[in-house]
Amino acid sequence: MCQNQNPIECLGCRLALAIDPVHIIYETKSVTCILDIEPFQEGHTLILPKRHLREWTELDPQTSQAITEAAAIVSKAIQDLYKPDGITICQNGGVFNELGHFHLHVIPRYEGDGFTWSEPVFEHKAGERLAETGRKIVHAIRQLTSEGKS
Repeated sequence: MCQNQNPIECLGCRLALAIDPVHIIYETKSVTCILDIEPFQEGHTLILPKRHLREWTELDPQTSQAITEAAAIVSKAIQDLYKPDGITICQNGGVFNELGHFHLHVIPRYEGDGFTWSEPVFEHKAGERLAETGRKIVHAIRQLTSEGKS
């Protein structure tokens, strides 16, 4: 159930627990998969944990596995039914998480559908620093994984 928050106060919890009206397409004891009410394409699905979690980094291994398994099942069903050119799976965190609750989007995609990466709003030149960025991230991951082994 909802943890650290009253489920009535969290839109994501209300959706995951079907307190608000939803179109459930798949459900387990850990996750609820519902159709997005403002779909990018027919079949656009949200996968929500039933426990109140906000960020990817808060997911425990069991919840992460349940979300991944649900994404595979939903993706296969969408592929079989709608025959999309591809599927985009994404998660918006922080200020971009409009539900205030972790949710993963599964979106059927078609060539020319308008769902594209846009030019950045500000010039960042990140492409010029790939080697440096790579070294920094590798170092951060090594620190994280070595801390976990202690």
